[in-house]
Amino acid sequence: MGSTDDRQFPAALAAALALPFEYRGGKGVDFEPFSAFLSAEDTTDWFRAWTGNAELNGDDFRVFGQNGSGGYAAFWLVRPRRPLVEQPVVFLGSEGETGVVARDLGAFLWLLAGGYGPWEAITSYEPDWAPRPNPELVTVAERCAADSQQAAADVIEHATREFPDFDDTMMALCD
Repeated sequence: MGSTDDRQFPAALAAALALPFEYRGGKGVDFEPFSAFLSAEDTTDWFRAWTGNAELNGDDFRVFGQNGSGGYAAFWLVRPRRPLVEQPVVFLGSEGETGVVARDLGAFLWLLAGGYGPWEAITSYEPDWAPRPNPELVTVAERCAADSQQAAADVIEHATREFPDFDDTMMALCD
């Protein structure tokens, strides 16, 4: 369903990913942004390995970062003929965790501003972890997505509500 072959970061994403993400020994955000989207070939290799299904390609994803254990954050190109910035942001973890973390890029910027990374948005494995809003990312979100302003918890709730079957969809692709 890949609606775009564009492999350039949208300016708002580039601005957010240019800022540092601090892990702080598990108390910060476990997110390592890439400097560019993975290539089509690398995305396909990853998705085949993740699903165990050699028949698939990675055309429906634009991967832009990972967490420390190798799970990937990506745009999921599920909305036909819509621009990349209007596609949901998802996380596919190295241990099979999945989740839609934001409905679109604007919401994702507010998620980051609220102190969450993609992995933190879909997991609750760290009971002592608490989000710490990032003033630099708030500035990016205000500049690039002022009309999408919302609390990080609302970003996660709206994404989950809009795409409740994401995990089932991904698991059905696994071999």
